[in-house]
Amino acid sequence: MCHMKKIAIIVAGGRGKRMGQDKQFLPIAGRPMLGWTAAAFDKAKIIDGIILVVARHNLAKARKIRSKKIIAVVASGPERQDSVQNGLKALPESAEIVLIHDGARPAVSEAIISASVKAAQRHGAAVVGVPVKDTIKRVLPPLSSGHLPLIKGENERGFVKATLDRRELWAAQTPQTFQASLILNAYAKIRGLCTDDAMVVELAGLPVVMVMGSYQNIKVTTPEDLDYIAKVLKRR
Repeated sequence: MCHMKKIAIIVAGGRGKRMGQDKQFLPIAGRPMLGWTAAAFDKAKIIDGIILVVARHNLAKARKIRSKKIIAVVASGPERQDSVQNGLKALPESAEIVLIHDGARPAVSEAIISASVKAAQRHGAAVVGVPVKDTIKRVLPPLSSGHLPLIKGENERGFVKATLDRRELWAAQTPQTFQASLILNAYAKIRGLCTDDAMVVELAGLPVVMVMGSYQNIKVTTPEDLDYIAKVLKRR
C-alpha cells in the first residue's frame, strides 16, 4: 500500500433513527446505499483507497460491498468523531490526502471529489458545500423542544434574534478533505463534540477553504430523501 496517497474514509456508523433502520444498507436501484457511495469513490481516478467505518453489527455486510479500492473495514465508535478517529487509525503510512465522507451521501460526483482533493493539496483543508437558498433566522431554542412560547419572555427563547446575511452562509457537505498530517494533528489536539471534521480543524486554528458542492449531494435522512436520491442515482 506504499503507493496509496489519497484515501477516502466513508463514515457509515449511524443508526438512522428517523428511518427506523440502518439507512446505509437500504436498497436503492439494486444496491445498498453504502454501495453507491463507495462506488462514487471507486470510480474517481484521483482516489487510491477507501476505508469503510460501520457499526460493529454491520461489519459483515460492509465486507460484501464490491470495490477494488476498499483497503479496510473498521468498526464505528459511540460518536461520529470516534468513528472518524477509528478510520484515521486505519490509514496507510503513505497517506497524504484524507477525504472524510458521509456514507449517507451516495450522490457525490467524481468532479466534486477531485475538486476537494486539489483544494486540500493547495490549502491544507477543504470542505464541500453550497450557498444556502433560504433566508436564515437566528433564534434561541425554546425551553421545551418543539413548542414555541405564547408570549415574549423566558429570555426571548423562540423569538427571532437576527436575520443573517445569506450571502455569507453556506451549507456544509462532504467530502471534507485534508492533508493527512493536518487532520491527524487536529484530532490529536481537539476534544469535545464537533459537528463536522472541518470544525475540528477550525478549532485547531487552521484555515479551511470552501469548495462548491452540489444540491444533489444531500445526506439521506428521511424516507422523502430516499425517494429523491433514488431518482438521482437512477439517472446516472
